Amino acid sequence: MWRRIFKRKLITSMSDFTRVKICCISSIDEARLAMKYGASAIGLVSEMPSGPGVISEKLIAGIVSKVPPSVSTFLLTSKKTAEAIIIQQKKTKVNTLQLVDFVDYKELKKLREQLPRIKLVQVIHIVDEKAIDEAVNVEKYIDALLLDSGNPNLEVKELGGTGRIHNWEISKLIREKVHVPVFLAGGLNPGNVSEAIKKVQPYGVDICSGVRTNSLLDEEKLKLFFQSVSSIKSYQA
Repeated sequence: MWRRIFKRKLITSMSDFTRVKICCISSIDEARLAMKYGASAIGLVSEMPSGPGVISEKLIAGIVSKVPPSVSTFLLTSKKTAEAIIIQQKKTKVNTLQLVDFVDYKELKKLREQLPRIKLVQVIHIVDEKAIDEAVNVEKYIDALLLDSGNPNLEVKELGGTGRIHNWEISKLIREKVHVPVFLAGGLNPGNVSEAIKKVQPYGVDICSGVRTNSLLDEEKLKLFFQSVSSIKSYQA
């Protein structure tokens, strides 16, 4: 039921335009800047094996406390057990969990049972066409998918924030096959996001490094990104 509510909320809040999530938020000021330009969601990165934007759970909680209910707060977590993820959610008070690594279906069921009001977003890393089956198999356990360009098969896992574009053809196939909202991430920037939206037709786009300069959120890049997104209407009914 919650998945249907989440999907309906996404459609309603987006109107005719693509939802935007600004990730790697590192301060209250950055959160406010993202919301100023129309972010529907912000991403807050907890401990990771690699990648940018990691901040403490205490800081995440502080940022979340200043974000209005109309904006989704995503906790990026690399934890793989329901128990560990629940502890993080209780500390940070986010309303959405972005699971950047594979989480066993049994653990997803536990999360659903113990956090019924918290939305679950599973990241699928587009390494090859196997990602299609991964997405189809997990969709019944989660509220949305986020397609990214990491590689969890490396010795030091890449679980996001690579700044690389992946194969959008595979992302498009996943979006066509699943029945939950799909967010597109990986190497997006003001110059290519309109092409990405036309190609994949996602419910939302997610960006970190593409709107940053020297690791800081760049207002000019942010403005250009939102202008590019707003110029392309969503193709999803």
